[in-house]
Amino acid sequence: MKNSEIWQPSKYTMRKGRLFPSRDTRELAPSSRLIAQLIVDAYQPALDKHTGGRLLDLGCGKVPFYEAYRAHVTDNVCVDWPGSPHSSLHIDTFCDLSQPLPFDDAQFDTILSSDVIEHLPDPVLAFREMGRLLKPNGKLILNTPFLYMLHEVPNDYYRHTRYSLQRLAALANMEVLELEEIGGFGEVFGDLIAKAINLIPGVGTPIAIAWQKMLIALSRTGIWQKARRASAPRFPLGYFMVARKLQPGKSAARTSHETETAAPHD
Repeated sequence: MKNSEIWQPSKYTMRKGRLFPSRDTRELAPSSRLIAQLIVDAYQPALDKHTGGRLLDLGCGKVPFYEAYRAHVTDNVCVDWPGSPHSSLHIDTFCDLSQPLPFDDAQFDTILSSDVIEHLPDPVLAFREMGRLLKPNGKLILNTPFLYMLHEVPNDYYRHTRYSLQRLAALANMEVLELEEIGGFGEVFGDLIAKAINLIPGVGTPIAIAWQKMLIALSRTGIWQKARRASAPRFPLGYFMVARKLQPGKSAARTSHETETAAPHD
């Protein structure tokens, strides 16, 4: 990573060994603190467990997860679009992420792709490229929103489901190790309300921040978590996935979720 010696936290910060959403409104919109907290809750244990070797940070922006993964990797290569709306200070390679990527096969042990896949017009190509770049047994760590507002328009193309992510991983000859919903109905509702409140001139931002602090506290309670588990399969705010590149000659097996009976139509 370029200029690693002057890297500074941006969207996420580390305090006492834990990741938290930034309190700096220049780095993270006040109305997005709830989803940011849910994302770091998913990423922190996965980064500790699954990162290693040479890591490709795909769509890296300001490399917000660097502090969480740097102790686990030998090298990190940071890639983003030309003209990215984020800082280019640490980007090693600028390229069109919707096209074949400018790296040789099997170059990376880990690929990190946070809030990227929804912005790529050909997700099959994107997954096959990530599969091509991973070494056998290398890991892909990815999250993407679902019931969430349009963002970075006009380059916002898809909302993927559990089933599309399973299919894309299989097409890239990857085995899904973890696939979980981020949030449920309560988090979707809370996120929408926060974004609506934030539009109120003058008082919207502090009210949105207070609203989300309350929701984050409530989300730690047993009754909220029970409601989340019940609603998340049908009303997820987003998805988090870890997949592993299979050895040559092996093909991705159907996961247990793919063989489950589909939920009845309403």
